[in-house]
Amino acid sequence: MSEAPNTDIAQMSYEQAREELVLAVSRLEAGGATLEQSLALWERGEALAARCESWLRGAQARLDAARGTDTDTDTEQ
Repeated sequence: MSEAPNTDIAQMSYEQAREELVLAVSRLEAGGATLEQSLALWERGEALAARCESWLRGAQARLDAARGTDTDTDTEQ
């Protein structure tokens, strides 16, 4: 893992959060973790997914602003 598990998620770039999320999912899928470890991985994964979503919403807003569109009212994709 390129980031320490205690890295503040709010300070992560999209790429950092996504990479750690992929690793967390892989560890959960592999099994072998205790229930407590699995819960901690799940909770961190949820926070990482939320961070990624936040980055993506911000990127979408920037693209919309550059194009002069509003995703809340624009129904075409």
